[in-house]
Amino acid sequence: MTFILSMIAGPMLNGEATEIPQAILSEVEQLTGSKPKPLSRAKAIDFELESADTTLLARVRALVDGQPIDVNLLSAEHRRKLLLIADMDSTIIEQECIDEIADFAGLKDTISGITERAMRGELDFDAALRERVALLKGLPEHVLQETFDTKISLTPGAKTLVATMNKSNGVTALVSGGFTFFTTRVGRAVGFQETQANELIVRDGALTGEVRDPILGRAAKQNALLRLAGANDVALEKTIAVGDGANDLAMLERAGLGVAFHAKPAVAEAADVRIDHGDLTALLYLQGIGEHEFARD
Repeated sequence: MTFILSMIAGPMLNGEATEIPQAILSEVEQLTGSKPKPLSRAKAIDFELESADTTLLARVRALVDGQPIDVNLLSAEHRRKLLLIADMDSTIIEQECIDEIADFAGLKDTISGITERAMRGELDFDAALRERVALLKGLPEHVLQETFDTKISLTPGAKTLVATMNKSNGVTALVSGGFTFFTTRVGRAVGFQETQANELIVRDGALTGEVRDPILGRAAKQNALLRLAGANDVALEKTIAVGDGANDLAMLERAGLGVAFHAKPAVAEAADVRIDHGDLTALLYLQGIGEHEFARD
């Protein structure tokens, strides 16, 4: 079986593109005995291996330590995926929607603290969601649109990732433990074919502080993966899932390739691969898709 040592450079702090230094590529070539195969000049490079050498992975990660370069080891089999399932908050978008809504109530610090603990897996997801939503009781409904218009931004690479998967006849789904108000709008903006999330209850133009049952959390995300794979006759080996929080773990574990994206430590540790520096186009490079194949939004 063939394996791939994947090296993907992320942007520098000033936003400029990073290239993997030639000296590092030469050293990795010596370590692997494999020629570098560029997917994007010196930004995304593959090395083919004959075995899954985790010792080698650790050595290369140590070699690039301190530089914005993601190094992962993955199987070359079933590398290109036919189904993408993605978390929304802090993955496809750069924010946590509920924290931004809370800003209008002057409760951002309180609610974001609960969110952070829930995403690290320290709190029960359902209970933490109910607690945070209850604190929003009485906020006018129009705050949701204001939040979307003024506080929500797409993560770099999101549109390119989804457009490229769609172009190759893949299935793309946005599944969130957040709220339908945002998933419908983000899904439309990015190009997802399907969306799933929780529904905030609104009555007389204001949030009631409640979320409609059942709450869609960790199990619902995994079930969405299984449902979509079955409905579209896609083997699990041909699926890719991406997320950052503890409620993403089940779907990351069941997908053919689970990607922890700028994730909480426990999630990054558990996932098949981790992207700590790159943008969402890294998920295309992980599939062996070169930059010249990207769909342009």
